[in-house]
Amino acid sequence: MLTFSCCGKESAQSITEKTQLLRGIQRGYERECLRVDASGKLALTFHPSALGSKLTHPWITTDYSEALLEFITPPSADPAFPLAFLREIHRFSAAKLEQLPAKQVMWAGSMPCVLSKEADIPLADYGTSNSGKMKYVYREGLGLRYGRHMQTIAGAHYNWSLPQAFWEHLHQQCQSKLSLQDFISERYFGLIRNFLRFGWLIPYLFGASPAICESFLQGRKVDLDTLVPGTFYGPYATSLRMSDLGYQNTAQDNLHVSFNSLLEYTSALETAIRTPDPFYAELGVKHADGHWQQLSANLLQVENEFYAGIRPKRVGKHGERPAKALQTYGVEYIEMRLFDLNPMVDIGILPEQSTFADVLLLMCLFRDSPPISAREQAENDENKRRIVNRGRQPDLHLLVHNREQPFRPIAHALFDDMASFAQMLDAAYGGDNYVKTMATLRQRVDNPNLTPSAQVLAAARETGGYFKYAKKMAEQHHANLLANPLDAATAAEFEAIVADSLAEQTALEAADTMSFEAYVAKYFE
Repeated sequence: MLTFSCCGKESAQSITEKTQLLRGIQRGYERECLRVDASGKLALTFHPSALGSKLTHPWITTDYSEALLEFITPPSADPAFPLAFLREIHRFSAAKLEQLPAKQVMWAGSMPCVLSKEADIPLADYGTSNSGKMKYVYREGLGLRYGRHMQTIAGAHYNWSLPQAFWEHLHQQCQSKLSLQDFISERYFGLIRNFLRFGWLIPYLFGASPAICESFLQGRKVDLDTLVPGTFYGPYATSLRMSDLGYQNTAQDNLHVSFNSLLEYTSALETAIRTPDPFYAELGVKHADGHWQQLSANLLQVENEFYAGIRPKRVGKHGERPAKALQTYGVEYIEMRLFDLNPMVDIGILPEQSTFADVLLLMCLFRDSPPISAREQAENDENKRRIVNRGRQPDLHLLVHNREQPFRPIAHALFDDMASFAQMLDAAYGGDNYVKTMATLRQRVDNPNLTPSAQVLAAARETGGYFKYAKKMAEQHHANLLANPLDAATAAEFEAIVADSLAEQTALEAADTMSFEAYVAKYFE
């Protein structure tokens, strides 16, 4: 009998009753991708106005660079909706890129196209409003602190939350003395801790960045092999995006942000945005001419500068900063950030990814989750490092309670633990999609050649290198998206959102009366 557990085992209840509560799970995706020109180089043009305002459009924006598109799906309780809607965003965007004076396409992989010097990577410009300026200065600060090349890496984030009815049921069943919201936050943090323990399964199963373009390294020496001239790779790598070469930040290793409780997490972030860093202070917040080059000289400019594979999230009700919103209202949802883009897929993501994530996150929620010590966190970090750098290595071992253990039995044991949650989700939604998907994905444990990283590596070798392969796939995906255009009604809806977003940005800029310096000071009050 499957049960919703408080802290392990509990009395059995009707599966039908309880599993129906899972139908309200809310899901959403954020997908990043670079715009590139016909030669496969980073597009140096502004974000196309035909896509709307990147400051105010709800679905189409940019991340770090003017050339780094970010597509956002609204949350939905329909498991199929996020990817269906994401495909519509891609179809609309591909049509607009095709109409540019010089056609552009969306780069297929997580690791970037051919890059030149740092100064040539254009920062995303959000206009003259204070909120737009703040976004720009923050990005300028990221480039100053960590380099612009790292900020051109793209990935996919999975946003996930359980429904209120589920939490009310579990809160009552556990007879918790905490308030409902404190109970929800505590359980989400337990989920996050377990994800830090077992999340390495994501890059193993779905990592798709085993190779990189030589231009990304800008002359840095790396411990990688040469696939062909111009392409470096890890023979057993799964996700160089998540390695020390990719979207990581060793400068933040000393922040010691704890996920053991909401209070510890938010206090660490609050401390970091208010603690000066001597090196950043030496760089300076402003140039002599008054030009801002970072928001502050503190350890973090804002909370979101803290890099993590998973984050607790809360949308502020009155524009509060992320840490303040979490402190005030508690955790609303989580953001899982470990998915590479799959270059074999025109929207970069397959349905199997969210199916697996649903099961893994539920297991992480219900499995016992003691606090993570500094020693255990070092072990978790090391396990992820091994997976992303050499996850397909035949004799790979991971650390379990400071002991070396073979990878495959550990992975199979986790699949065994996840089986009941796959059954639970199938009972909720009907059919056997979750169980069948888990069985298919499990085959990758014993056969690493089935993983996307192995397939991408083989294709890159056959095509003549990572750049040629990713460029070829980008062009194929562009053609596929154009061949399946939006219907007239959906296209009209997208056009209306574009017009509304442009008007909204204009109104924001006209309404600003506060100086930027005062705006920044007020934000950090």
